[in-house]
Amino acid sequence: MVRSAGDKLLDVFIIVCVGIFSLFCVLPMIHIFAMSFSGNRAIMSGEVFLWPVDWSFHSYTAVFGDMSMIRPLVLTVILVCVYTAIALAMTVMAAYALSRRQFRGKHIMFGLIVATMFFNPGIIPNYLLVKELGLIDSLWSLILPVMISAFHLIIMKTSFAQIPEELEDSAWMDGCGHFRFLLTIVLPLQLPILATIGLYSAVNRWNTFQDALFYINDKNLYPLQLKLYQMIINSQVNDATAQEGFSASTPIPQGIQSASIMFATVPILLVYPWLQKYFISGMLQGAVKG
Repeated sequence: MVRSAGDKLLDVFIIVCVGIFSLFCVLPMIHIFAMSFSGNRAIMSGEVFLWPVDWSFHSYTAVFGDMSMIRPLVLTVILVCVYTAIALAMTVMAAYALSRRQFRGKHIMFGLIVATMFFNPGIIPNYLLVKELGLIDSLWSLILPVMISAFHLIIMKTSFAQIPEELEDSAWMDGCGHFRFLLTIVLPLQLPILATIGLYSAVNRWNTFQDALFYINDKNLYPLQLKLYQMIINSQVNDATAQEGFSASTPIPQGIQSASIMFATVPILLVYPWLQKYFISGMLQGAVKG
């Protein structure tokens, strides 16, 4: 089929728009990367844009040599792994139960779960609940309140519901119970959706710091993103205090701030290539009902 000139022009327009949008997403990260490898003089004089000036590894040496940065990294990796495993297990069990036709009252329960996406109790009731449960200054406060995402549950339930009923009936005739059916038949068929939900859960937990800001007071339990947030905020406060003429502690150089941002961003980016082949198929599988 020969495409018209209008169709080709539309393709060019779409490619240009997507390219410009991609640049807006990528350029800030390239700028941070360039500053992390630049000398402090070049950064302070505004010479750094998309390529390092006065190449220097001092910022990364300072970051990797600081145990106050290494400890949050190790803690965050452990937190993400534990949270992702628990979130996947709970979401799988809930989605499987809600997708079974024998489960009475599933529509009412599913409606209540969906309602949580629109009605949130707010920060103060959540804080009071976590405090009453004795979870303040506990890593469980970063896991239990967000253990199941209603959005992830909807995607996984939709995917589970696509499994043919004939396959389920055959399993029952062979004496297969619910847990055996789930582990040996359902989950092997749902690897793309499991990888997708696992990736979403890990990225959300890695990037979130607001709940840690509310529930964690012990600096030894700070996750990496909260540590980074505190470092940048303290540096901005010191800069503002110095500009007003008051004495303040030495502000953190922008090069070290940029290296810290890269230090907190690169590890989670390395996960994407391993799960990329499952990502698109998992989203389509969980979003389209066959």
